[in-house]
Amino acid sequence: MTSSRTLLVISAHAGDFVWRAGGAIALATSRGERAKVVCLSYGERGESAKAWRAGRTLEEIKAIRREEAENAAAELGAEIEFLDAGDYPLVESRELVDRLVRVYRDVVPDVVLTHTLADPYNGDHPAAARMALQARVLAQAIGYEAPGEPLGAPPVFFFEPHQPEQCDFRPEVLLDITPVFDRKRKAMECLPAQQHMWDYYTDLAKRRGVQLRRNAGPNLGLAHDTVGEAYMRLYPQVTDVLS
Repeated sequence: MTSSRTLLVISAHAGDFVWRAGGAIALATSRGERAKVVCLSYGERGESAKAWRAGRTLEEIKAIRREEAENAAAELGAEIEFLDAGDYPLVESRELVDRLVRVYRDVVPDVVLTHTLADPYNGDHPAAARMALQARVLAQAIGYEAPGEPLGAPPVFFFEPHQPEQCDFRPEVLLDITPVFDRKRKAMECLPAQQHMWDYYTDLAKRRGVQLRRNAGPNLGLAHDTVGEAYMRLYPQVTDVLS
């Protein structure tokens, strides 16, 4: 089964999309939807400590992280593109925003996932979010010079940061990823450079699953092993039915 819907995920580093949105990506592709991940950097400087300690060069580390992220994306059924913009810091620029505008115009996403706008522990994350949002607005402008038609208004969801309480993150949307969690776990295990994250995000999925069951109520009959991901919505939901 295929679908015309497309999910776009804009990730600061090569591993972010897996930890924070792997379940959403796997759900989308399991429904026959297209999922496109854009990694602004490989996380080569700030998120590859194991490789640096092993004496690897910068270019070797980039190659390692690229291969890991490609394997993870394949496990989730997603396409992946790397902009190689550098990390620590990820520097915002007009050129990067323009490249993202062109991604938006090409992909024409129905949904966009990216980082929160606040993260005192990692400035690369809000930098990625700001560029993702600016590019979305520019891609809507009929007069912006880029291939493709002006974009509509795809909803934007912020995925959960590593330190949610410090990043003004509230779990407004709880996504049941139980049917695809095995795929998310396998994708996480494609990233040995950050092996310490595997169990952290497995445990987080279990906690969000508990909250999901509690908020869904008993009538849905969700199992005790339900797992989830949490998201915040940036723009208002447009609907004719409250649910």
